[in-house]
Amino acid sequence: MSRVIAVFNQAGGVGKTTVAQNLGYHLATRGNRTLLVDMDPQASLTSFMGINTRTLNLSVYNSLIAEDETESPIALPIIKDLYAMDLCPANLNLAKAEQQLVLEELRELRLKDAIAPFLGNYDFIIIDCPPSLGILSVISLVAATHVLVPIQTQFKALMGTDLLLGTTKKIQKRLNKNLKLAGFLPTMYASSTAMDQQTLFDINEQLAAIAQVFSPLPRATALSEASKALKPFGAYIGSNKKGNNGAILKIFDEVAEAMEKL
Repeated sequence: MSRVIAVFNQAGGVGKTTVAQNLGYHLATRGNRTLLVDMDPQASLTSFMGINTRTLNLSVYNSLIAEDETESPIALPIIKDLYAMDLCPANLNLAKAEQQLVLEELRELRLKDAIAPFLGNYDFIIIDCPPSLGILSVISLVAATHVLVPIQTQFKALMGTDLLLGTTKKIQKRLNKNLKLAGFLPTMYASSTAMDQQTLFDINEQLAAIAQVFSPLPRATALSEASKALKPFGAYIGSNKKGNNGAILKIFDEVAEAMEKL
């Protein structure tokens, strides 16, 4: 059964796209058929996968919005075999979808309906949600079976989880009763900083009863370098698994293994 995992946090800059890309990569290298879906108008995931968003003729936007009112949206456009994964890309056209979907009937089901024909083709579909609580995030959560929450180890980020969890509960109650929390992944953790240590403690104290809290993903220059190189972290470092590199790989494997057990 295909698991559709929305990587979601309404806050920006928490490492959401990095988590989506690398979780997908580790699931794929573990033998899972994996599709990434970029639902962020900034299209960072698409860019991180080495795709020039300016030259795309079709994106996920075209599967949400029909060009002609008399027609249906097209099937998901999928780019095959990028680091053992497939990708449904995004571009700036997706920014228009927020306004265009406002008056559409059954708009909350647009992504779920677009994904449905492909569920049998993939073990995992990873959705990179936008950093907002708007309609694109809502339709992503409606399409998902599970939510994975990256949360920066900063006090302000922890305070924002109440709003995030409230949104998730509303989706569960009204639009997707089968939606479940897959866990919380602390990100950008600096173990040498007292504030990060305290926030990580608070994350475990407050959220572990709700869903699994994974080992914290450290703040690491190599992760940023991998993104700039337009590669998943594991593909970027190759056989160099010393020090922090090995620790980061182990954390992504930990999360991937947990997703397989859902």
